[in-house]
Amino acid sequence: MDRAFWKQCGEIGLLCPSVPETYGGAGANYLYNAVVAEEMGYSAYLPGVAVHSDVNVTYLLHYGTEAQKSRWLPGMVSGDVITSIGMTEPGTGSDLRGIRTTARRDGDSYVVNGAKLYITNAYQADLIFLVVKTNPDAGSRSLSILLVEGNTPGLIRGKPLKKAGLDHSDTMELTFENMRVPAENLLGEEGAALHYMMAELPQERFSIAVASQAQAQRAFDLAVSFTKDRKAFGSTIFDQQNTRFKLAECQTELQVGWAHLDWALARHTRGELTAAEACAAKLYHTNLLHRVADISLQLHGGAGYMAEYEISHIWRDARIQRIYGGTDEIMKDMVARSI
Repeated sequence: MDRAFWKQCGEIGLLCPSVPETYGGAGANYLYNAVVAEEMGYSAYLPGVAVHSDVNVTYLLHYGTEAQKSRWLPGMVSGDVITSIGMTEPGTGSDLRGIRTTARRDGDSYVVNGAKLYITNAYQADLIFLVVKTNPDAGSRSLSILLVEGNTPGLIRGKPLKKAGLDHSDTMELTFENMRVPAENLLGEEGAALHYMMAELPQERFSIAVASQAQAQRAFDLAVSFTKDRKAFGSTIFDQQNTRFKLAECQTELQVGWAHLDWALARHTRGELTAAEACAAKLYHTNLLHRVADISLQLHGGAGYMAEYEISHIWRDARIQRIYGGTDEIMKDMVARSI
């Protein structure tokens, strides 16, 4: 997605709607984010926008200084500032305590060394929310977040990674070689990053759930349209009993999904959605997408496997939803701990 796209999103109010009007935002609650996520999920899921608007901006709003907010929030709203967040590393995914990228305090700067992998928006990022280890011996207080500008010396961007899906989303590895970051770019308190991430991850996971539900609806609608148009053995594919039964199953699951989403949205807007409930939502809706997309592609027959048909892109893009933001296995473990 080129910068013209980001600028257009900013112009029509799709970016960071939760930002207060003081900084150029709409001052809206998460319901506005959910509308954007649903519409984008239904048309063409753009994880880069979700990371920017539903994840990164909340860190800055909740933990940033006034100077940091004034400097970065207006650009995040307008699309002039593209952001990414650096958590995952070559040897560390869901286990955030295993992060190895270090930041050593040296005078009025932090000297950063290490690498991050699978970073969304990394190719164009003007601002990176970088999770680093500032005190290896401090246990749960070992991690901090630095705001790293995209032109910082010592920041090395790799080549865009070739993925199985999400072709429109830039993803790459970042390497840091003695990169100096001003101490004033520390987000919040030193050593508090794990606490911050545990507080903000539920919204990230719920945002994925919202988009997944909309993607599943799109896949279903495409299957209905295709099967009603395509004929075989003297009737449309839709008129065959197996097709109707498969679509009936999908329709039922989607109906349940939308009802659950409304319940969870209401709880999240009131500040009542628990971390376990957010994990359950991600687990359910991403797996719903996985099932509906696969059935919908099957009902397209050979055409479904062709890149010219939209269902093939939804099917490919759907697979990562059960991995990033926390794998199915991590979601199940989090839910199980709450029982």
